[in-house]
Amino acid sequence: MPDRAALVVIDVQRGLIEGFEEDWEHVLGVIADQIERARSAGAPVVLIHHCGSGAAHPLAPGATGWQLHPAIEARAEDLRVHKTWSDAFVATDLHAQLQRTGVTRLVVTGAQTEFCVDATVRRAASLGYDVDLIADGHTTSANGVLTRDQIVAHHNATLPALACPGSTLRAVAANAVGWPTTAR
Repeated sequence: MPDRAALVVIDVQRGLIEGFEEDWEHVLGVIADQIERARSAGAPVVLIHHCGSGAAHPLAPGATGWQLHPAIEARAEDLRVHKTWSDAFVATDLHAQLQRTGVTRLVVTGAQTEFCVDATVRRAASLGYDVDLIADGHTTSANGVLTRDQIVAHHNATLPALACPGSTLRAVAANAVGWPTTAR
């Protein structure tokens, strides 16, 4: 089966970034570059929004914090997924959208490394997708036990070691991500 990749951008929302700009300083540029590279290759771009429950939640749909960060330029052709759980496949149509477009490999970037990125990567692999986690394209914040860099490094080392039949998981530097040209 030919490689049909999609870029999955997880929770790059204002409410997770504003006030934590130091955690995102490098990553936002990596993500914007990968979006451009994916689009140039004709690969689908999937924008995942976390939806907090209740109007007072900072990531409540429609709230300022729920909006994508201005560094991410959404387009009408981008696939959209609104999730309420860390795993972007739970109670969403993400898997169906990917199957409809013939995607076999996911290139994953975004936030929060130890929650939404981790859960989504694990589920993707268990569903049979090959997964390239952009090693320098996901982030989080220190949690009182580990620093941001320790959390990111741990996941870059651990996730590719998961045993998932039929799937390959890799942590790759942004400049090593391959975007084969595909027909739309």
